[in-house]
Amino acid sequence: MSHPAKASEFLQDAAKAKWHDETLWFVRDKRDTISKTIPEWEKLRELASQIKDNVLANLDKYLVQFEEKATANGIKVHWAKDAEEHNQIVLSILQRHQCKAIVKSKSILTEECHLNPFLENNGVEVVDTDLGERIVQFLNQPPSHIVLPAIHLKKRDISELFHEKLHTEKGNEDPAYLTHAARLHLREKFLGAKVAITGVNFGVAETGEFVVCTNEGNADMGVHLADVHIACMGIEKIIPRRKDLGVFLRLLARSATGQPITNYNSHFRSPAAGKEIHIVLVDNGRTDQLAREKFKNSLKCIRCGACMNTCPIYRRSGGYSYGSVVPGPIGSILSPGLDVKKYSTLPFASTLCGSCTDVCPVKINIHEQLYEWRQEITKAQGTNAKSISMKIANGIFAVPFAYKVTGVMMRGALKILPDSITYSGLNTWGKQRDLPETPKETFKDWYKKNRT
Repeated sequence: MSHPAKASEFLQDAAKAKWHDETLWFVRDKRDTISKTIPEWEKLRELASQIKDNVLANLDKYLVQFEEKATANGIKVHWAKDAEEHNQIVLSILQRHQCKAIVKSKSILTEECHLNPFLENNGVEVVDTDLGERIVQFLNQPPSHIVLPAIHLKKRDISELFHEKLHTEKGNEDPAYLTHAARLHLREKFLGAKVAITGVNFGVAETGEFVVCTNEGNADMGVHLADVHIACMGIEKIIPRRKDLGVFLRLLARSATGQPITNYNSHFRSPAAGKEIHIVLVDNGRTDQLAREKFKNSLKCIRCGACMNTCPIYRRSGGYSYGSVVPGPIGSILSPGLDVKKYSTLPFASTLCGSCTDVCPVKINIHEQLYEWRQEITKAQGTNAKSISMKIANGIFAVPFAYKVTGVMMRGALKILPDSITYSGLNTWGKQRDLPETPKETFKDWYKKNRT
């Protein structure tokens, strides 16, 4: 996939691109406002980062501790080395219970494992119960943002979609009306499901419990009505102690949406009488990333989406331009670890401004990792047109006389060349920009004349 090509498609609708940019910046601004109400905000970020450092250094021990405690609590623990194994485990549980329809709350991990199409191909109806997720599911689209899955759509789009799928009034764009229609639709699905699937925000090694954070209560509704709860968790979601939640829950919602805390922070420790809880612990490339010294800090991510809300590239190119489950800056350092060839353009989809690093609640050095991935990818690609041009430029910059002569020639050429050549397909920078007016003299010449 090519991020520049996909971004160009998104930018064809200039009004939509502008609205997308402004909407996400509004969310970023809310994050800034609420973070300033916490005097110890930076201390919280530092503490969260240190806790995650400890987790990554002792991940094997914490996972074993979590398994032991969870099993003692009556939770059935499964291990999956990759997406295929994860999907097979989930399917086997559903088949054991003769389940043909499930409800599912938001889970980036199940998106990563492509669980929905896998289950549907095996005769299981999957209903995403997060409102944004259900909207994009109706459209057969993946989420475009890990927290705001339908952020690329406007009220008009959703009104038309609900008129088609839920038979709402044509042209009625009232958010309350549309949300009520979705609630009625989903209520029927909740009542009929034997099995509910959720993601996991935090797994607590100390107690064997896990925590699911939502704003809509859909995870709780699904789990409490179903006989079987399947929780899908990336192995990096472990935290050592229950009291550590006091750090992460204060950071998560403030960073994600600018609210003090998510509306529902549900703790699952043991199944109710006659019910089952299964948790699937998934690797799927995470231990490979942990072994990469330059990139292992990316596993600290708590999936708040703050880096996407602030990134000037993501805001102006949309989530689908990344072609990955996790888009934006954090996705651009996670995805190459899964398939460096497929996602080779993503680390270059950045200005390296560092804003992503500045807002990350666990202080991941995102922009530095983007730079490091660029070096790795450039080395792997070997000689190409770009590397040759850089070598030529290096030779020119290294020799003052060559630099001076080339400068004179290029300034002269730019004055006489027609736009069809200056802005040809070779000049990708010029697709959205005009070159500045050619100066009458160089800075060096000006300095000689004006030096006192």
